[in-house]
Formats: sequence, structure tokens, C-alpha cells
Amino acid sequence: MTDTAWIDAALTSARPQAVGALLRYFRNLDTAEEAFQNACLRALKSWPQNGPPRDPAAWLIMVGRNVAIDDIRRSKKQEALPEDEAISDLDDAEEQLAERLDGSHYRDDILRLLFICCHPDLPATQQIALALRIVSGLTVKQIARAFLVSEAAMEQRITRAKARVADANVPFETPGAMERSERLASVAAMIYLIFNEGYSASGDTAEIRAPLCEEAIRLARLLLRLFQSEPEIMGLTALLLLQHARADARFDADGAVILLDDQDRSKWNKALIAEGLALIDKAMRHRRSGPYQVQAAIAALHARAERPEDTDWTQIDLLYGALEIMQPSPVVTLNRAVAASKVKGPQAGLDMIEPLAPRLSNYFHFFGVRGAFLMQLGRNDEARTAFDRAIALANTSAEAAHIRMHLDRLQRDSQPRGKKAGK
Repeated sequence: MTDTAWIDAALTSARPQAVGALLRYFRNLDTAEEAFQNACLRALKSWPQNGPPRDPAAWLIMVGRNVAIDDIRRSKKQEALPEDEAISDLDDAEEQLAERLDGSHYRDDILRLLFICCHPDLPATQQIALALRIVSGLTVKQIARAFLVSEAAMEQRITRAKARVADANVPFETPGAMERSERLASVAAMIYLIFNEGYSASGDTAEIRAPLCEEAIRLARLLLRLFQSEPEIMGLTALLLLQHARADARFDADGAVILLDDQDRSKWNKALIAEGLALIDKAMRHRRSGPYQVQAAIAALHARAERPEDTDWTQIDLLYGALEIMQPSPVVTLNRAVAASKVKGPQAGLDMIEPLAPRLSNYFHFFGVRGAFLMQLGRNDEARTAFDRAIALANTSAEAAHIRMHLDRLQRDSQPRGKKAGK
């Protein structure tokens, strides 16, 4: 690392603990964030000369707290202040604080911080934006670029989220066992949403939004360190790792989507796959399966197949069946139909998705899958209608281009042998 790279890495790693503790102390998101930023500025001046402190998070908490208290004192906005003895000697205070801040203390602060970001009163887009700004420390410009909106619009979104959190009077006490369980599920869902925002990008936006996947993985790993015995957090982390391992093979040079069976598997990230497989194997040994574990198990079966024809589609079909029971959803059934078609043929897949039509009438992937089944069955006119509808519903130019490939194939197949287009 360069002289400043290790500092940047330490600040990024310590951010959730430090901001969480400062938030607990000041009970205001803006104050906590500003206090952390001021502490970071002092770290950039102090650490290159003095070296890193024994506990960077504790150092940042104490420095940020002291700077904020001084600012509040000057502005006379807070009457009750700690005794001068408690904040007069930074070195002594740092040692004392480092002794008091054990792992469980950090865990509660970080969980509280993440939970505040995914407050149920906030729309999902605001939850994600707030988490990326407060917990991850991404700039408003970075977040706006990832979400393909203007910087002003993203600033407004984050400001509204902060205001709503402030108006909600979110409690700051340590969460109890039941609350912790509820909050953990909410936080996991938020991390999953952040990842999906990046993973669902395609074409020109894929490279721009890829950092969202990486940030979601970082947050999942952080959550796993805090809750090392939770199999669903293992499953979530494994799922993200296994999905992201295919990132370099998912698009061609022009940004067009490459389906799983057509991907160059030598481009898959073997280190991420190994980490993900180890995690899902460990999670399954707990025998407390949940939706993230099942999805990770499906991704693991794809990752373990050296060639498309080696994929265990029978087991994937069974796993999707289990996921249907845990999380009934027409989208889950649609995915299961793809697996079923690999085992029992396209007619079986088509029979499974036909009842889904009313609920997925505006869903791009439904018509793409339906068109593929019809094309395999030789029902080309119906397939063409389904593909036309899919193009109309495409979210990106890459999705539309992928469907047009099927239409081009239908066009070629429909031409009499020996004739060429345009002749």
C-alpha cells in the first residue's frame, strides 16, 4: 500500500463503528457524520507522523466526539456537557475508551446504524441511498452516478431520508434479542437490495454500477463478522459472492447480455467462488435453512458445474421448490420453470408459467422465458409475439438486444432453405 492507502483502508473499515457510536452519543445523523469527517481530517494529519493507533475506531470516536463537543460549545446549542476531566487528555481517554469498546458494543452500534438506514418509513431507494452515504461513506456524486440520477436529485433523496428518520424519533437504546432478530432481517434485506441494484445493471451502466455489488459484499462480510453463527447471514454473503464471481463473463465487449450457459467459465472469479462455496457449506451444516441459503445453494450448483451440461438441474428444481414454500412468488415459480424445462422439457416449463400471466403481465423476463419455451416447441408465431412484448417491456437496451437475437433466429429459421435474406 502507499503511505495514504493504508489510512484510507483503516478509515473505511472503522467508519461503521465510529459513526454508530457517535450517532448513539449525539442522536443526530448529520452531527455524527460531520464529527466522523472531522476526525478523519485529523487522522490524515496525525497518523502519517505518529503511526496508526491501536484501535483506529476508538481513536476516531474520541476525536470526533471531542471536536463536535467543542463545536457545540461554541455555538451554544447544547447545555449539558461532559466534565472537562473526561475530555481534557486525549491519549488517556483513547486508552480508556479502547478498553470499554468491546466487540458486542461495536455490534450494537453498527446494527443500530444499519437499522436506522433501513427504517420501515423510508422507501427502498432512500434506504439504500442513506446506507451508502452514512454507513459506507460513498460521496453523493458516487451514489448518484451508480443510480443514474443527478447529484442534486440524490442529495435531495438523502436529505429527505435523514429528515424522516429525525421525525420518527428512532430509539437509540441497545436492541433486545427480539428486536435484534427483526433488525438483522431488515439489514440483510437492505444489503441484498444494494447488491441487486448493481447486479441488475447492464450495457453501458454495468461498469458504473458494479461498485454497488462490491459495497454490498463488504457490508455482508461486516455483518457476518458481527453475527458469525447466523446461517442466513452466511447464506446471504455466499449468495452475493457466488453471483458476483461471474461479473467478468456476464457481458460481451458491446455490453450485450451473455446467458449463463454461454458464459466463458474461465472468466469466473475462482477465489470468490471458493469463499462462497465454503460459506454455504458451513451454513447448511446448521440445518436451519432460509431463503438466502437456498438461493446460495442454487448459485453453488451453477458454480460447481465446469460445463453447462454438468449442471444438476434436478437439484436446482428441488431447491426452487423449497424456495417457493419459504417465499411464495410468481418470480420464484418463473425461475423454477426454467429449471423444470431443463429436466422435463419446454412444455413442462410452459405449463408452469401459463397461470402466472395475469400477475406478470408487465414483467420483461416472463415474456422472454415464455418466448424461449414456445420457440423450443416450434410455435414460432406465438414465440414472436411473446418476444415483441418482451422488447416493449425491456428495462435496458441490452435486454432488448438480447431478445432481438431470438427474433433474428426465428427470422432465419422461417426462411426457405437456399434463400438468403433480401434476395
